[in-house]
Amino acid sequence: MTTQAVAFPAPIPVSIPVRQILPWALFGGLISLIVLYFVGAEQGAFAVFEGTAVHELVHDARHLLGFPCH
Repeated sequence: MTTQAVAFPAPIPVSIPVRQILPWALFGGLISLIVLYFVGAEQGAFAVFEGTAVHELVHDARHLLGFPCH
């Protein structure tokens, strides 16, 4: 049985285009903050909507993330 040497190509470094990623990162961060607000603070002291619809919609997520609600 003979063995043969196999040459693997050297990895080519990939440049990350920060100017293209930055707007999407900011958008994702803003959406994350909005979701965090609705899960953690809506129907509290800073309620945007009246009633308990939003609270009931995110009730289980609130407990899953450790936010007290009752």
